[in-house]
Amino acid sequence: MNIALILAGGTGTRIGGEIPKQYVEIAGKPVICYCLKTFALHPRVDAIQIVADISWHAYLKQWIEDEAVLEKWKGFSRPGKNRQFSILNALEDACQYASEEDWVIVHDAARPFLTNDFITESLIKANGHDGVLPVLPMKDTVYFSQNGSSVSSLLNRNNIFAGQAPEVFKFGKYYEANKSLVPDEILKINGSTEPAILAGMDIVMIDGDEENFKITTKKDLERFRQKIEGMK
Repeated sequence: MNIALILAGGTGTRIGGEIPKQYVEIAGKPVICYCLKTFALHPRVDAIQIVADISWHAYLKQWIEDEAVLEKWKGFSRPGKNRQFSILNALEDACQYASEEDWVIVHDAARPFLTNDFITESLIKANGHDGVLPVLPMKDTVYFSQNGSSVSSLLNRNNIFAGQAPEVFKFGKYYEANKSLVPDEILKINGSTEPAILAGMDIVMIDGDEENFKITTKKDLERFRQKIEGMK
């Protein structure tokens, strides 16, 4: 079984306004629906688990009632103290129907340009490993600062990569990796793959997709809006 875990519990405060970025409607539907529909229609995705605050459940159900989504949707999970705790909450809920050898695909609701081909490639590349991390190379010169105010050293950008999503993990190993960080260490985690690396899981890197950017700022949201309008 391949399980899509969609993170939609954030508040999106950097964009401003009362509506979190993943629920802002663009071209007649909320941002989350773009990746949600992609997962729902992918033949190798068997289940969908969504992390969302209870205040948005009724709103989301209106969109989930689309037949293709409803067939795979397993339920909502509660947001945690941070992003990684949200993931753990969803993994715990997914234990009701998942097995250790299943795959979990972790994705941000605010990354709307996920493609069918990228999901397929990620699942294929996961074979023989414990997980997959899509990455983008660093294009700028990268510096390291020990004190935050002056340059300590120059880093080799050929060895530095920016992590993307979706990340794919062997369900059982990833669940245990996250549980081992409770209660305090998990609060220090920033990236979904960090628990896997700390647990010694075999994670292979694949080329990311620059078009699958994360909506974080108002500028990102406008970029997404313009791209969608240009596709009409």
